[in-house]
Amino acid sequence: MVETYRAHGTVPGIQLAHAGRRASAVRPWDGAKPIEDKTGPEPAWETVAPSALPEREGYPVPRELKQPEIEDTIEAFAQAARRALAAGFDIAEVHGAHGYLTHSFFSPHSNRRSDSFGGSREKRMRFPLLVAEAVRAVWPQEKPVFYRASVTDNIEGGLPVEDSVALATALKARGIDVIDCSAGGMAGSVSLGTSKIRPGYQVDLAAAIRRGADIPTMAVGAIIEPRQAEAILQDGDADLVALARQMMAEPHWLYRAALELNLANPHAVLPRNYSFYLERRAAVLER
Repeated sequence: MVETYRAHGTVPGIQLAHAGRRASAVRPWDGAKPIEDKTGPEPAWETVAPSALPEREGYPVPRELKQPEIEDTIEAFAQAARRALAAGFDIAEVHGAHGYLTHSFFSPHSNRRSDSFGGSREKRMRFPLLVAEAVRAVWPQEKPVFYRASVTDNIEGGLPVEDSVALATALKARGIDVIDCSAGGMAGSVSLGTSKIRPGYQVDLAAAIRRGADIPTMAVGAIIEPRQAEAILQDGDADLVALARQMMAEPHWLYRAALELNLANPHAVLPRNYSFYLERRAAVLER
C-alpha cells in the first residue's frame, strides 16, 4: 500500500486506534450493533473501557481496565507505531474521537474513575497524553503525528470545547503537530447519525482549537465544494481539510478543484497518463 501511494506522489498516513467499548460490533453498513453470538464465524469478544458503562442501554457492559492493563495498552500503541514506521508510513494519527478508547478516557460521560486516570480534567487527560507521548517517542521528529479529537460530545454531561482546547494545548507541548477536529460518537455511531448536517458543520470546532491552543488543525465534515475548502484555509479556520466521503463520491474532486480555482496547470494534479490526453484536449477544444 505504502509503495503504491508513494509511487503516485501521495504521502501515506495511518490511523492508530483502540475501539474500547465500541469493539465487538458488526460493520457500520450492517448496523454497527454489538455482536451477540459468541460461537459464530465472527464471534463476540470482551470489550474494555475506563469504566464499566455500556455505550447505550441494553448494550454489553465493558470491563473496567486496571492500571497495569492501561500501561500495556499505551505500550501497544507504541508497538503499533513501530510497525507502521517499519511499513513505511510517513504520518501517524492517534484516534482520540468517536467514543473509542482514548476518547472515552477523556470524556466525563464515559470515564467515572476515581484513580489517577479519572475525575478532574487533568486526570481524564492523562491516558490520551500518555498515548500521544508513546507514539511521538517512536515516530521520527521530521514526520508528523496527528491527533483525531471529538472536540465536543454534543450530549448533556459530555465533553465541552474548553476541555478539548486544554487537551490540544497539552498535546502540542508533547510534540503533536495537528489536531484533526471532529465531534460526537460518544453515545452512538457517527456514521449512522440521522441528524441533518450542513456543509462544513464542524469547521468552527477546528477554528476554536486552532485559536485557543495555537496549534494547526484539520477541518472535517461535509466539506464538499472546492471554493468552500479554499475559504476554510484562507479564513484561517484550519490548516488542512479532510475530504473522505466527498472523495468517495467524486474520485476526481482534486481535478475539479484545480479547474475551478484556476490553478496555473490544473492537469498537473492528474496521473501522467490522464493529464497527457486531457491537456491535449483542452488545448484544441472549442468553447
